[in-house]
Amino acid sequence: MNFKNAHLMTAMVTPFDDAGQLDKHRLASLIDYLLAHHTAGILVGGTTGEGPTLSEDEKLALFQMTATLVAGRVPIMANTGSNNTAATIAFTRRVSQIAGIDAALVVVPPYNKPDQAGMVAHFTAIAERGGLPIMIYNIPGRVVVKMTVPTVLKLAKQPNIIGIKQCTSLEELAAIVEQAPADFYVYTGEDSQTLTATVLGAHGVISVASHLYGDDMAAMLTQLDQGNWAAAGQSQRQLIPKMAALFSSPSPAPVKAALNQQHILVGEPRLPILPLTAEQQATLFAELK
Repeated sequence: MNFKNAHLMTAMVTPFDDAGQLDKHRLASLIDYLLAHHTAGILVGGTTGEGPTLSEDEKLALFQMTATLVAGRVPIMANTGSNNTAATIAFTRRVSQIAGIDAALVVVPPYNKPDQAGMVAHFTAIAERGGLPIMIYNIPGRVVVKMTVPTVLKLAKQPNIIGIKQCTSLEELAAIVEQAPADFYVYTGEDSQTLTATVLGAHGVISVASHLYGDDMAAMLTQLDQGNWAAAGQSQRQLIPKMAALFSSPSPAPVKAALNQQHILVGEPRLPILPLTAEQQATLFAELK
């Protein structure tokens, strides 16, 4: 399955039980809920999915459960990236054996601070040896270093690198859209950029807000597709404060609190992310309301 129709992807939270362990029943309920509210693709085990605090065995179990529960209804991308090239290749190869996983999200290596040549070598090696199509995750706010537009464009020519989740400026996103191959998927990873990025030619958004506002975001994209610019703009303006509220505390604590409040049980985040205090929850729910 490819990502042609996956304009609204959800960077899915990982549901835990009350003891902080993976919960298959909660995962099944969450997936059905997301797909009923216009999620057209799922990113599993990413930052919002608390990938950094999942063990390798937990990730493999989560990916397998997700693939089984989705059952081919939408494409699935699994986060396999790390700052260790050899380890990322080995893990991606293991994930490639899971039927129903369509691509791997691989982050620009954090902490090591590679230069642009190092990034090219890292992603090329994983694309050639990992066994899955690769999507680059460029998020300098989390990894310190930024992949430049020329580097993205160089990697976009690699047949097994199919796209990018871009969390930088709209100017850089526009340059990638303009110059990359037509079949290179460009996603914004910033909810607040959804409308503008789509107008600029991005394929879509990999979203956190779609956990709660999937219907509204899908309606906005439909308004845009129908040429109703004013209505689409109004929709995005109304969503922006709510999208910001979901990052008022370290993610995914706010979105997990909001889902739990709506009886879509996903448990609490794992340390070092703390659950929201009662005061923080009250503020969040007021802002989302």
